[in-house]
Amino acid sequence: MSAPEGRSEAAGLPAGYDKRWWVLATMIVCLLMVITGNTILNVALPTLQRELSATQGELQWAIDSYILVFAGLLFSWGVVGDRIGRRKVLLAGLGIFAIGSVLAASSGSAIELIAWRALMGVGGAAVQPATLAVITNVFPAGERGRAIGVWAGAAGIGVAGGPLAGGLVLEHFWWGAVFLLGVPVAAVGAAGILLVVPESRDPSPGRLDVPGVLLSIAALAGLVFGIIHGGGGAGWTTPGVLGPLVGGLLLLAAFVWWQRRTTHPALDVSLFRNPAFSASAGALALNFFALQGATFYLVFYLQGVRDYSPLQSGAALIPVAVGMAVMAPQSSKLSARLGPRVVVAAGFLLVAVSFAGVQLLDQTAPLWLVLADLAVQGAGMGLVLAPATEAIMSVVPREKAGAGAAVNNSVRQVGGALGVAILGSVMASAYATRLGNAVEGLPAGARDEARESIVATLGAVQLAQDGDPEVARAAAAVAAPARDAFVGAMHLTAFGTVAAALVAAAVVLVWMPGRHALAAGATTPAAARPDTEPARP
Repeated sequence: MSAPEGRSEAAGLPAGYDKRWWVLATMIVCLLMVITGNTILNVALPTLQRELSATQGELQWAIDSYILVFAGLLFSWGVVGDRIGRRKVLLAGLGIFAIGSVLAASSGSAIELIAWRALMGVGGAAVQPATLAVITNVFPAGERGRAIGVWAGAAGIGVAGGPLAGGLVLEHFWWGAVFLLGVPVAAVGAAGILLVVPESRDPSPGRLDVPGVLLSIAALAGLVFGIIHGGGGAGWTTPGVLGPLVGGLLLLAAFVWWQRRTTHPALDVSLFRNPAFSASAGALALNFFALQGATFYLVFYLQGVRDYSPLQSGAALIPVAVGMAVMAPQSSKLSARLGPRVVVAAGFLLVAVSFAGVQLLDQTAPLWLVLADLAVQGAGMGLVLAPATEAIMSVVPREKAGAGAAVNNSVRQVGGALGVAILGSVMASAYATRLGNAVEGLPAGARDEARESIVATLGAVQLAQDGDPEVARAAAAVAAPARDAFVGAMHLTAFGTVAAALVAAAVVLVWMPGRHALAAGATTPAAARPDTEPARP
């Protein structure tokens, strides 16, 4: 039984325990800023394609530049937080994120937007792992699962809150305003940190692994660039695609070799020898692979095929958030009763069912079917989040919570980046193939760009309406084949997500601990550590 409010470190409880729920609320505000700062862009993608004349590849990079920098710097920010204090790192991250948001809002081109999104990733990388590290330090073991469940559920709110807020802004303001929403949220988060969050750090912190950080960023950038470039029609066997892919794999191998050799690794690869840790990390990566990749193409389905406004498409994604927000806190209780293996595997089976259900979505599918399918998707993802996160954090000693949170968040972000890159590339390639010669009805100068996405195709159709009446009629005839081509490409891409979810369920069933193993502490080396020790100063 936990101690009543007002008890302090003197009673053997962590620093900040008496304000722990206020601390959790503050960490959720910070988390929402980071998540909505990323997801808010999804609903604006079609608008950005029109306003900034962005290509499909540039849109993917606008998302992935944030994710790649975020993932690459998580380890370093985790070590910095363990060294100088997580409270300081949180404040620094909020400031950097706010500055990047203002600069992104003033972008004059897609390239500028990509650069400023990368700066936002620098700030996000400081904030997100620190939120989990603070929660791990403030809450003792008996309450930590519940707190992490609430934290994970809040992520679901951010998933839909971003697109919905972005849609509202785009209804009344220019596209750059979507990035400014994060600035007041950052201010609220900073005020909460100064008022209620205690400082915590590792008494024996490690050194920064600069070579490891650079290798990880370069490896991921090479892989993602190759995937996006290949999916954009460059040809998978061309030097421009094979070079980055092979180079990225070699750099990834060099990163792993260096992490095993250095005395202060950015990523402690020995953690992956623990089956529970590896299975949990893989589960989170595949969960966000599905989430980020699916959101990328679902927005184009809603706005391009169903002709929804940005606000309507943002509202249509609410069931995903509701499913995640409801199921994530419940999954901690279910995990304690049934074991994380059963709960997480069930979550992935629901995810697989939801993406199989995408086959039923076309131009005339009833709205209730779209919303029901998205709700099942959110519920499945919510079942995965909290148990997998808690399993990772239970393996890492509490004084190393920053590094553990960095691993937790890095696998999520890498999975999300690969989801956007791989599923987005499959989508683009399949769409161009299915569209085929239908673009011949468009003016010659618009055909190449029109093959990139349905928004580009419909934009070219719209522009042609202002010209010669005969050209306008020929162009208008392209709209229906374009929508059919997109629906077919979306169905094919969804099958890839079903396969990923089924692989994830199999991995979880084999390697994640069940209820009896968890109760015995057989898979969590940290289980023997007393969790009621006070947080280190």
